Amino acid sequence: MGKDILGRIWRFYRDGFRNMTWGRPLWILVIAKLIILFLVLRLFFFKPALAGKSEAEKIEIVGNRFTATDSTDTNHKHQ
Repeated sequence: MGKDILGRIWRFYRDGFRNMTWGRPLWILVIAKLIILFLVLRLFFFKPALAGKSEAEKIEIVGNRFTATDSTDTNHKHQ
């Protein structure tokens, strides 16, 4: 029963994508836009913070970020 259902689902989507007229170019456009968007975001906004650092510097930076306390933390109650 499981294989039959999976086969029917696969054929449903396969036939649906085969018979698309406007859908195929639109999917290509969506995928191209996502790739471009993520490449631009990665290049200009999300540069690796640890690039060019030695192993010791990386360990210190990561350790400091994990152990640093945030003064704006609202979950911590001051007494």
